[in-house]
Parts: sequence; C-alpha cells; structure tokens
Amino acid sequence: MTAVPSPRVPGHADADTVDAARELIEGLVAYPWGQVSPSVYETGRLVTLAPWLNGHGERLSYLVESQRPDGTWGAPATGYALVPTLSAVEALLAELTRRSGADDGPLVRSAAAGLRAIDERMCGPSGASVDLPDLPAIELIAPSLTQRINASLARLRDRPVPGLAEWAGRELGAPAGLDGAKLAFVRALLGSGADVPQKLLHALEIADDGPAGPAGLRPEPTGTIGASPAATAAWLGGRAADDPSSPARWYLETVVAQHGGPVPCGFPLTVFERGWVLAWLIRAGIPVTVPPELVLSLTAPLGPAGTPAAEGLPADADTTAGALYALALLGAHHRPDPLFAYETDTHFCTWQGEEGASVTTNAHVLEAFGQYLDACERTGGAPGADVARYAATVAKAAGWLRGQQRPDGSWDDRWHASPLYATACAAIALARFGGGDSAGAVDAARRWVLGSQRPDGSWGRWDGTPEETAYAVQLLLLTDPSPGAAVRDAVARAVPHLRRSLRNADPGEPDEPALWHDKDLYRPAAIVRAGTLAALHLARTAAASAPADGQASVPDVSPR
Repeated sequence: MTAVPSPRVPGHADADTVDAARELIEGLVAYPWGQVSPSVYETGRLVTLAPWLNGHGERLSYLVESQRPDGTWGAPATGYALVPTLSAVEALLAELTRRSGADDGPLVRSAAAGLRAIDERMCGPSGASVDLPDLPAIELIAPSLTQRINASLARLRDRPVPGLAEWAGRELGAPAGLDGAKLAFVRALLGSGADVPQKLLHALEIADDGPAGPAGLRPEPTGTIGASPAATAAWLGGRAADDPSSPARWYLETVVAQHGGPVPCGFPLTVFERGWVLAWLIRAGIPVTVPPELVLSLTAPLGPAGTPAAEGLPADADTTAGALYALALLGAHHRPDPLFAYETDTHFCTWQGEEGASVTTNAHVLEAFGQYLDACERTGGAPGADVARYAATVAKAAGWLRGQQRPDGSWDDRWHASPLYATACAAIALARFGGGDSAGAVDAARRWVLGSQRPDGSWGRWDGTPEETAYAVQLLLLTDPSPGAAVRDAVARAVPHLRRSLRNADPGEPDEPALWHDKDLYRPAAIVRAGTLAALHLARTAAASAPADGQASVPDVSPR
C-alpha cells in the first residue's frame, strides 16, 4: 500500500475525513468501471436499440419519472434539454409504435408533453434561437433523433395511438438550425466500410439502421464499443442479441445492472475517475493510503500518446494530464512527454483535430508539467528529462490560460456546464505554477467567486449545488495560504452545504444535478464526492490555522 502524507498542514485531518477518503478509495477498487449517474439520452437509445435487453421496463419508467413539469428532460436550460428530450420522446414513440395496450397511458402522456415542448421551444419557429451547448456530437445526435421522431410520427398514420392523433403525420423542423448535412456525410462514411476516427465510435448510434460501424470493428476486452452503451447496442444490432458468448451483450448487461435499468453515457471511465479522485484528495492534504493496484491502473495504460479515459476511447490530453498529475502527487513521477503529442502553436488540444479548445485541459496540462518540474528541482531531474522544455511549456500553458479569462474574472469550458469548475481548475493551476505574471488573473478569479456566492452560502449556475460550492471553496483556500476574514466568512456559510452532501449522498444513486459534458450531462459521483471532501478538509485546515481575532470561524466540518 502507498501511504501519502499531507503536503499541506499536518495535524488537521479529523478521523471522519480520513475514513470518508478511505471509503472513497475502496470504492474505486470495488467499482473499477466507475460510479456515474444514469443518462436520459443514453437510456432512451437503449429503449429503441435494445428492447430485448434486461431492464427494458425499468428504462421506460425512468424516462417517464424523470420528465420535468414543462415536458422536457435534463437541465433547465433549453439548449441542455435538447438532446435528452429528443432521445426520451423518440424512445417513447418507438415503444408506442411497437405495441399498443391499456397500460400505455403514462407513456402516451409523457410523449405528448415532450412533443409539445420540442415543437414549441426546440424544433419549431423558436428553435433557431436555442443556445446550443458544446456537447460532443450534438450536431449529429440532434438531427438523427429528429429524423427518427419524424419517422415514428409518420407511422402513427397507419398505426394510430390514442392520445397522439394530432401528431400523426406531423414533421418536426431541424433543431436550432442543425440541418443534418454533417450527419449525412458521417453516415456515408460509416457505411463505406472505411476506417473512422476512434472518437466517432462513441456516438455510433447515429448511424443508419442495421449493424453499425466498419466491418472489422470488434468490441474492446470490456465488451464495449466506444465506451458507450448506446454505441455498443447500435453495433450489436440484432446480431447475437441472445448469444451468451457475446462480450457486447454482457457489457450491456453489466452496465444495466449498475442502476437497475437506466444507463450512463460514458462507461467505463476508469483512468479518468481514479486520476482525479486521488489527485483532489492528495492536493487538499488528506492523508490517504493508495493500493498499488490503483497506481498500476494509472501507469499501465500510459503510452507514447498518453492514456484514454477507458478502453474504447482514444487517448486524450485531459485524462493523460490528470493521470500524470496524480502519479506525481503519489511520488510515482512519470515524464510528461506524452502530452507533447497534443501541443499546438498556441495551446494543448484535448485530442488531435479538436474543434475549439479546452481551458480545463490546459489547466491540467499546466499542473502535470508543473508538478513534474517541482520534482526535478528537488531531485536534480531524471535521465532524459528535458527540463528547459518543460519550463517553457509551463510558461506557454499559463500564458494561454490567462488569455482565456473573461473580463469578470471567470473562465468557462467545453467539459462542464458550470464556470465554477473551469474557474477553479484555471485559478488553482495558475496560483501554483503560473508564476508572478498570473497573480492578477488569480486575484480576479477570487473576486468573481466571492461576488457570486448565493445568499444561502452556496454557489451554482442554475441553483446552488454542493459540487459547485466545493469548487468555489477549493479555489478560495488553495490560492491563498492565509485567507482573510471575507474568505473565512464565505467558507463558513458554504460548509453546511458541503457537509449535507457528504452525509446524504449515495454514490450509486446521486440526487444532485449532472453538470459534466458528454453526449448528455452526467455526474461522476466519485469525482464529485472527492471534490466535496477535499473542500471540507481545506475548510477545517483553514479554521484550525486562523488567527484568534474574533472573526468568523468555520463551523463543524465533519463529513458525517
């Protein structure tokens, strides 16, 4: 076992915090594929593509029960609701046109409410004004689902469903101006038998009906195609659905079992989850003992291009940086050279050919290089380490991050719905490794965080959430070793939200919102729990170190 002492202030880790961290690390071993919230989008795809799969009824119930009062699914913002709402409605229509019976009432009512919401706010005259979020493959998924819905509405003319008569033969318009031209091109590419980029396999369900993917495509050792239940179901099609030896079939059964029917978007996410859980706990100074198998799970996948989040996905700079940073904090330093595969003239891309750029990927790259440079300074460097190039890379990444900061002091990013995540990632990395030139950017971020706290003491984009509150607390306390009265007061008001989350949250069935970007928003429960636990520990450390000046103190931060 690898014992990791606190790199910050020793003596302030209470027994409950250490126990909670130990349980969290044990969970990484007990659930090696990860702990992820179910997805309305992905669950809807399995209803349509794999009605033979165990848990079909439970998936239908999940769709009906998770619908919002306004008829949509997903986050309250219309752009974020587009993909899950289209998927849920398409799945319900597919089911209703396959069968007809007295028990269809809840499905019909849910589908009708969803159709009205789509027609009025997403694919009708107002659809062109929908602000689309930067979700992977949204430009392929939304037109694909709209086409499928229109096909079901056409079938209603020959197979009428009571309660949906007004929709028979109707045709929805293109959502938010997405005309489907790119979808047609990608479908032609998939149908040609040519090799396709590996990241495209993650959304293989957008292919035409029938077995999807290049002829030579085979499941990973885990049974997955593209680390996605929907993509795997699309590849499997009608082939071997009842074959007990099919690894794809048993991958799907394994994923279904996690939530009893509904399924997540990206699964597994082994390396991604383990890297960030370990890094956030150790960075906050929580003393942890890490089993060697967890260290090995981060080192073994590292290759010349780094590591993917899990089998079935391409290697990427974000996961690679996270793994390298965690390994450095664990004392198992690996040269960060694989990250150079993602270097551009100005910044680091998440993967080759990325459209756009990620603030958080570059913040994590800065941490990976910066932490390794720190080790080189302590030990004199390792054979083959290009210390001068690493130092230049740190300066480059820090400069690019400073240039992406918004005028109000925040950052936003393509991998998370909340600016609090991006702002915490960027500000913490700059404070630690960005040098004196970054002081102004860090100060601006701190002012923005202090100014955006809600009256109840929480932080959040749509509503106050423990997750976003944890990012704010981490930013305030990791960027200033001697927090003043204003910060201590802000943290004191935030702590109850963090503490309640850790007391009540079940990692398997979280009741907190999904904020992370994939094809649908998702919640990596173990990562979010690590962030919340880290924030609570930092709050306790700050309270124990505060001067006895009569200023606000942090209340009980026991996680239970």
